[in-house]
Formats: sequence, C-alpha cells, structure tokens
Amino acid sequence: MPSRLRRTTVALPADLLDAADRAVRRGSAKSRAELLARALRRELAAEHRAAVDGAFDAMAHDPDYQAEAVRIAEEFRFADWEALRLGEWGR
Repeated sequence: MPSRLRRTTVALPADLLDAADRAVRRGSAKSRAELLARALRRELAAEHRAAVDGAFDAMAHDPDYQAEAVRIAEEFRFADWEALRLGEWGR
C-alpha cells in the first residue's frame, strides 16, 4: 500500500532539474515527484546498508563479540555435524 502523499517544495540545481525532466520525457519516471521519491528511497536504503555494514565491521573488530561467536559455534558444533550427517543441512 503506497504511503500517503504530502506536498513539499525543493530547490534543485538547474542542471539536475533539467536532467530529471529529460528522464521523465524518456519515460524513466511518470513525474518529477516519482523520480525524486525513487531517488530518495535508494539513497536512504544505501545509508541504511552503510549503517548495517558499519555495525558488522565493528563486530569484526570487537574481541568480546569474536569470543562469543566462537563460544556459540562450539556449542552448536555437534548439532551442526549431526544435521549434516542426517542430510538435514540447509533444509
């Protein structure tokens, strides 16, 4: 279900607005608003991915996290082997 629309005004560099208009004329988007919304969604998703990647990077360099990951892996070692032996791995 699409979000409720709210109007706003933005000021853009002229060359960017001209490029957006060309994209709309080519059929890349139905309107400037659609093109801008799509671009904002992509940018925000990229920011979110960067934040998640940053969290994983922090975990990769955190000795406490690494020790806990090794401990958990050890706890599941026998269960993982049993699942593999029974052909249940990846089901």
